[in-house]
Amino acid sequence: MKKLPLRLGLVAIMGLAILAGCQKSVNDDTSTAEETEMSELSIDDDEAAGIYSDIFEMVSGVDGELGFGDSPIFGGANDGGDDGIAPGNPPPDRCVEIKISPLDPGVFPKTVVMNFGTGCTGPDGKVRKGKVITVYTQRLVVPGAEATTRFDGYYVNGNKIEGVHITKNESTSAVRIITRVVREAKITRPNGDYVKWGGKHTNTQVEGLGTPGFQRDDVFTITGGAEGERKIGDKIVKWSRVIVSPVYKAVACKWPSKGEVRITRNDLKALLNFGNGDCDNKATVTVNGRTRDITLR
Repeated sequence: MKKLPLRLGLVAIMGLAILAGCQKSVNDDTSTAEETEMSELSIDDDEAAGIYSDIFEMVSGVDGELGFGDSPIFGGANDGGDDGIAPGNPPPDRCVEIKISPLDPGVFPKTVVMNFGTGCTGPDGKVRKGKVITVYTQRLVVPGAEATTRFDGYYVNGNKIEGVHITKNESTSAVRIITRVVREAKITRPNGDYVKWGGKHTNTQVEGLGTPGFQRDDVFTITGGAEGERKIGDKIVKWSRVIVSPVYKAVACKWPSKGEVRITRNDLKALLNFGNGDCDNKATVTVNGRTRDITLR
């Protein structure tokens, strides 16, 4: 009779061990799923940030009269013919058409329509189509000037881009500072999935100040934050982002090269790290103390 409790005790201990093993397996699976989801959110967040950063570079680089110089994304609309192209026309290998109204010098506000037509592959490899429409209150180099951008059938790599992008010059005599506000932004995939995104960021120029009118050597640090919403199928997930270490973005590079962004969803946090300054599409995401490599879009 004394052996029965011993056997029962062994069975109970084995049962607890099995239960603990199952619980550990479930936790590990959940952890992996959480890490995967946070990594995907980080990629979506950076893609949205990149798309609207492109808008800033278009707005500030439309030409040397309205902006800070010619953007590498396309030829300037009023570049003075330095590259052999008549003023008001882009180089032949850049398929964007740029129209400015009114053309009268010094008359504001001015409306600029950047028309990428039915498909235009830029020097950065992105395929754009549709129109980007910006209204300037003044030359963007003037402190206090604003440029408000909206979209008309605008797509990047097949994704429809919507929203309002506001660029404001808040520079001092010592440093160029640009505030960017994104509202009602939405990136819709061909299958109907989407990313909604909006926030406020400050770009501070740290390189290229010695070559005004030449945007290709400009480098900015970016600070600020945003909120996002992601829909895949029937699942909707919301998150927020805050830059915890200034993000470095060179006009000549498609991706951020340095800095850290914290992505938060409910109680989960991910740290997106862009690296040590190299211009590439590689980054890391750390979730629950574990780090994985990711590829930026």
